[in-house]
Amino acid sequence: MNRTAIVTLAAASVLGVCRAQAQSPATARQPTREHAPKVTITKQKDRCRIEVDGQLFTEYRWDRHRGPILYPVLGALDRPMTRNYPIKRGVANEATDHIHHESLWFTHGAVNGHDFWAGKGHIAQDRIVTKQDEGSAQLTSHDRWLVGDELVCTDTRTLTFFAKGDARFIDYRVAIHASETDLVFGDTKEGSMAIRLNPVLRLEGKVAKGHILNSEGVADGKVWGKRANWVAYWAPIEGQTVGLALFDHPENYGHPCRWHARDYGLFAANPWGVYQFDRKPKPVPGMKLAKGKTVTLRYRFYFFAGDANDAHVAREYARFVKHTTKR
Repeated sequence: MNRTAIVTLAAASVLGVCRAQAQSPATARQPTREHAPKVTITKQKDRCRIEVDGQLFTEYRWDRHRGPILYPVLGALDRPMTRNYPIKRGVANEATDHIHHESLWFTHGAVNGHDFWAGKGHIAQDRIVTKQDEGSAQLTSHDRWLVGDELVCTDTRTLTFFAKGDARFIDYRVAIHASETDLVFGDTKEGSMAIRLNPVLRLEGKVAKGHILNSEGVADGKVWGKRANWVAYWAPIEGQTVGLALFDHPENYGHPCRWHARDYGLFAANPWGVYQFDRKPKPVPGMKLAKGKTVTLRYRFYFFAGDANDAHVAREYARFVKHTTKR
């Protein structure tokens, strides 16, 4: 049996389980809106508010202790895609583990030995620029990675927001500059492009109803640590099956990356984790970046209605690659 057939069979198996759980009229998917959604961005004192047709999509917030985040994130059919804790506390059925898992964020757990993932360092914004295009909104943030008063490096992150029918998209591009000294991105599972999911999207827990599939046809709990082009989660949330996929760009360092895709709701693409995921006997050398150089990583978040098959995740990934790869 060839690889395509294996992936197809694996996907059909997990999707069949999902559909068996979601065939009641209450969870039937509503018709997709056919108009072209209007996406707007409004800059406020401590955040940028992004709306689709006048309804909140997400907010980019730079007032957090560890660094900038997106919160809340409302996906297809306006369903909440992230955990509220610790930004909003006391929400029913939410776990309070891992206080550093703040909605949707980018950082890494070992940069010149400093653990920005767990909040031992801080990413501070210097300035932000926004712009509006037809059909999309964009922000560019210039940031400093600090440990106390020590400036470790800088970054430029550009986020582009757009929509298509019920679907919502975030293109997240981050360029990390070795502006002060040589950098070493250490080999650790604690990173890097991450989202902490709505508890319904989890695989375990009293409200969990989620499923996972990656580009290689690997499903559910077996996805953790595997290399893949993309990973998708989905579940019935508030009577509708919705989900999200995260795409790793083929020009990224370490592509296809390893996935810190946990059954408890952490979902992260990690270009710098090897030994823990691959169960090596000891850490492998990290990625070195000489002073004056830049490493750029690109990702796409795709928020969809239905399951991974309904949403044609593989097709959307191919479109992402086609339209964003250097010629």
